[in-house]
Amino acid sequence: MEIYCERVRDLLNPQSAGNLKVREHKMLGPYVDDLTKMAVCSYQDIFFHMDEGNKARTVAVTNMNSSSSRSHAVFTIVLTQKCRDELSNMDGEKVSKISLVDLAGSERATSTGCEGQRLKEGANINKSLTTLGLVISKLAEAVSLYLVSHYGHLMKP
Repeated sequence: MEIYCERVRDLLNPQSAGNLKVREHKMLGPYVDDLTKMAVCSYQDIFFHMDEGNKARTVAVTNMNSSSSRSHAVFTIVLTQKCRDELSNMDGEKVSKISLVDLAGSERATSTGCEGQRLKEGANINKSLTTLGLVISKLAEAVSLYLVSHYGHLMKP
């Protein structure tokens, strides 16, 4: 998916609606409605889909770059491993999720020479990068509180 000017778009289905909804699941956390999911069996499959998605990204010419990415891209891989608990004789699965993120670069309006829509894109890029920085800072603060003492570390949820 790409996040372009605060709109979420499915890069593996570029003809789909251009503003997919971000939702919250009580157990699984945030997700995007109607985002394409593909089953893959090899690295070559993953590479193919990543390449197809990258081809659909929003890009433009600026003074800084002849093919400047105007969006953030997120490629999520969900690994599912089937397992069997021999003691209980129950089948289950382990699920891991990895998100690969390509952030658009921070921009100075005077350096890029952008006007109109490109200037708006740059403002959205900078806004989202600032927000990401604040989120990371808050997460780091929360973790550091638990590390102040051994008791705090042991009580970490």
